[in-house]
Amino acid sequence: MLSQIRSTGDQLRWAVDQPAPAIGTSSEILYVGMGGSGIAGDYVGAIAMPFGTRMVVHKGYGPLPLWATKARPLVIAASYSGNTEETLDFVESARDSGLRVATITTGGRLGELTVTHDWPSVSVPSGLQPRAAAGYMIGAALTVLRGAHAIDDQRLALDEAATMADEATAEGSDRWMEATRIAEKLDGRIPIIYAGGPVSTVVAQRWKTQINENAKVPAWWSLLPELDHNEITGWETMPEKTREHLGIVTLRDRSDNDRIETRLAHTRTLTQDAVPWVAEVNSTGVSRLARLVSLTAVGDLVSWMMADSAGVDPVPVATIEKLKKLLAEED
Repeated sequence: MLSQIRSTGDQLRWAVDQPAPAIGTSSEILYVGMGGSGIAGDYVGAIAMPFGTRMVVHKGYGPLPLWATKARPLVIAASYSGNTEETLDFVESARDSGLRVATITTGGRLGELTVTHDWPSVSVPSGLQPRAAAGYMIGAALTVLRGAHAIDDQRLALDEAATMADEATAEGSDRWMEATRIAEKLDGRIPIIYAGGPVSTVVAQRWKTQINENAKVPAWWSLLPELDHNEITGWETMPEKTREHLGIVTLRDRSDNDRIETRLAHTRTLTQDAVPWVAEVNSTGVSRLARLVSLTAVGDLVSWMMADSAGVDPVPVATIEKLKKLLAEED
């Protein structure tokens, strides 16, 4: 898993040289994907936001949402394996509705449909755990959006992000040591990731899912200012338990609203007797993609270090595979 995490830089560089498929102009994007493929859509949605492109990420089955039947968006179906049940179901709905479809996959059933219907596609290299192929999937999605003239060329940003990923995941780097300190403080605790903006929020979700799949422990993420309207009261009645078993990490980016810093300070003051606030991680970099990757690298390392400390193999996801088998038996 560590080698796969460290391959993120090479994955992003791979996308720099990928030709954009000819799609035609579209400023309405409906991206469908699950797990690691789905989070790539969230990342690219955060990048597309400043360009005025509406990008909605759908994680689930069909049918199409009503707005899509009216707006006629470009549907991007992303599945690393090509066999994701929910994505395949949704793509059938998109095809039946006559929407344009582009795909991102290594093959599988989605690859077969791509060939059959001559859909524009970006084929990504196989051989990784889907969650560890985020660099490929993000780069491929950016390539599709470039082909749809939905965003500016992101190849310089991809190169910057790749360099940042390499530097962060090098043993002994500042980011490596930061991740080490966080993992040590989270040892034996359920992590809670707080964020407050378009960049930090996307990465908070990634931290949560990486900790779930790699370290095999529960985690959750919440968004400011929303959590100040509900979750902040949840620390009032069980402080003896929450102090012992939970820990908060905050993620920050310069795109966060100025009021988020103030809210974080007050939220911490009001809750720190009930739950430890173990770290604040700040993004670095110029481009939005690089800043996303700078926060992501720390979270990926933390999840691996937590698994290593607990003696857990971060690669297999046995419970997910068991669930897939149970679902298949009912077909």
